[in-house]
Amino acid sequence: MWLRLRRLRRRQAAGTPLAACWQHPTPPGRTACRETPFLVCDGEMSSLDPATGALLSLGWVAIEHGAIQVASARHYLIAGEQAVGQSATIHHIHDRELAQGAPASTVLEAFLQAAAGRVLVFHHAALDIAFLDRQCQRLYGAPLLLPTIDTLRLEQKQRERRNQACAPGALTLAGCRAHYGLPVHAAHNALLDAIATAELLLAQVAHRGRNTTLRLRDLR
Repeated sequence: MWLRLRRLRRRQAAGTPLAACWQHPTPPGRTACRETPFLVCDGEMSSLDPATGALLSLGWVAIEHGAIQVASARHYLIAGEQAVGQSATIHHIHDRELAQGAPASTVLEAFLQAAAGRVLVFHHAALDIAFLDRQCQRLYGAPLLLPTIDTLRLEQKQRERRNQACAPGALTLAGCRAHYGLPVHAAHNALLDAIATAELLLAQVAHRGRNTTLRLRDLR
């Protein structure tokens, strides 16, 4: 689907960092998960509504050959035009800090360079993608349109297959990590949440692939 949409939007995005990112081939579905290059990402927002909220920070870390590449980790605060408001009580990002942040264009370009040729991973991908799509539309004239894995959706599908009920909070990042025995982490920091999501993905892959070689297509 996203490949077809790219072809339709190629002209609008021509000459932009987004078009340059699209030029890198992404791994085919038959690729073993261990050999798939992932970029695990998280954003902090001022609202849950991309139409009115702002993307305040973005963090990411790469996975190569089944291991988190700590040296690849990046975290950016994004200078914005609207006040943080009450959302500061959740992510602890304040207006004075955002005033020293990088422009959205700089952050998005760095993100797209890191994402080139990789499969993106988020926990609750729809929210992050909605904000990233909005920024890409504004800066490049087209949505992100990159292959994406959602660790929340992976967990939900696994529990549905086993007819397991989900208690309130079970599918949050913290709830999913607890299910695999992963330690409590400091939440609501984009980089720390990205690393926590990367650990969760590796735990999910290890759990499902104990007796077989798990392929990228098995995560979709």
